[in-house]
Amino acid sequence: MQNIGDIIKKFDFIGECVDYKVMGSGNINSTYLVSCTNGTDTFKYVLQKVNTNVFGNIDALMNNIFSVTSYLRNEIKKAGGDENRETLHFVKTADGKNYYTAENGDCYRAYVFVSDSVSYDSVDNAELFKQSGVAFGKFQRYLADFPADTLFETLPDFHNTKLRYSNEFIPALKNNISGRADVCREEIDFVVSRKSYCPRLVNLIESGDLPLRVTHNDTKLNNVMFDKKSGKAICVIDLDTVMPGLALYDFGDSIRFGANTAAEDESDLSKVSINLDYFKAYAEGFLSQAGESLNDAEKENLAFSALLMTFECGMRFLTDYLNGDTYFRTEYPEHNLVRAKNQFALVADMEKHMEEMKSIINAIVK
Repeated sequence: MQNIGDIIKKFDFIGECVDYKVMGSGNINSTYLVSCTNGTDTFKYVLQKVNTNVFGNIDALMNNIFSVTSYLRNEIKKAGGDENRETLHFVKTADGKNYYTAENGDCYRAYVFVSDSVSYDSVDNAELFKQSGVAFGKFQRYLADFPADTLFETLPDFHNTKLRYSNEFIPALKNNISGRADVCREEIDFVVSRKSYCPRLVNLIESGDLPLRVTHNDTKLNNVMFDKKSGKAICVIDLDTVMPGLALYDFGDSIRFGANTAAEDESDLSKVSINLDYFKAYAEGFLSQAGESLNDAEKENLAFSALLMTFECGMRFLTDYLNGDTYFRTEYPEHNLVRAKNQFALVADMEKHMEEMKSIINAIVK
């Protein structure tokens, strides 16, 4: 095990380290809060061990992060904002590198701690969800002119629903490694009958109607930091999956996660539906910031993107169930099937309310 005190010394922190402690609810050795002092002031930093099992190309990953956050700092400053709170400020090592590699191969990176902030794991009210929309909308607005094609694709074809269907779901169905296909025929038919959804956004990329943008790709509520006093969103965190994509991916996945009236693995499908008040709140927040930077095709497909990201997620759960639960962590044998049913129930409810969802978007953008 690495001596964290020695690792801390490798970074260009202000002052001397006086304390460090484990923070967060993840792997106990992954994230630390580091306190340093120069004798007068105290400076706090976050030190993280990067998961090299998930992210193999650390150089490209960290280049993405430094490129995007440096650009964000400049844009925020030009807009009169506080670049030290409205985006993460990553700190290089003492020898000027983006991260430090320990003798055992572990990789560490560091950024300035966002003080007087708090995060939330679940959406408890419409205003909180709206504020997360403001945060991700600002992220899009500030990065609207960033050359997305210069970024490394951390997870290739992550939201290419067309390939998810043809290259993952169909082979899983044909191979039926788990022998479970017979117990989920209804869910299989649900996916097959909606095959036409899969290429819609991909085709619009290929036609040039939808531009590639910098996307976050993990737009859960707990990846937004909120000011403790005002309750306003401060900044977006967890930038490991930042890469080229569609603004629609981030919007749609936010709705999938935050506007479901039930938890993602709720087995009582009568509890699953689209919360239109939450949908409207998030859309208002997101479009208040990103609206002017989006083109007409993006705005026209915002409501559909929520349906597609939910459908894609359900299809991935079902694919993993057919493959014998090799990707997603499960708590019990039917967990992935329950998740898939949940997402498909949400898709079905969105289908019923799609015109209303489109009307909500149209009313906001006018």
